[in-house]
Formats: sequence, C-alpha cells, structure tokens
Amino acid sequence: MSGRPVKHSLTLQGHRTSVSLEEVFWREFRRIAQEEGMAINALAAAIDEARDPDVGLASSIRVFVLNRLLEQRRA
Repeated sequence: MSGRPVKHSLTLQGHRTSVSLEEVFWREFRRIAQEEGMAINALAAAIDEARDPDVGLASSIRVFVLNRLLEQRRA
C-alpha cells in the first residue's frame, strides 16, 4: 500500500473540488460515510462547513477519520 496521496473529486454545495488523501484515509472515510448512512459528498460537505477556514479540507478529513477511529478504540 502506497503512502502517496490519491486525488478524488468531490461535490460540495454543487461545486466540484479535488481532495488528495492517502488510500487508507479514503477507505476509512468511505466506511464512516456508509456507517453513518451518508453519501461521501454529504459527509465531506459537513466536514467542510465545520472546519476552520485556515485548515485545508484534506487535513480536516484526516483529523475527522483519526478522531473517529480513536473514539471507536476507546469504546
């Protein structure tokens, strides 16, 4: 498994954007979206709306995924 980021297109509020994440983060991000019963675009949009404007979307998604995994680990 490569640690190189992989670029995927997402649609946020009707606008296409590209986000580069490592495959392990894409995989977990998709799993979380499925677990929540959400489309990946909807979950990305929710993260985008909640993030600090000084923090990039890719970083915000990585932190979201990590925090979710840490919460599950503690449970």
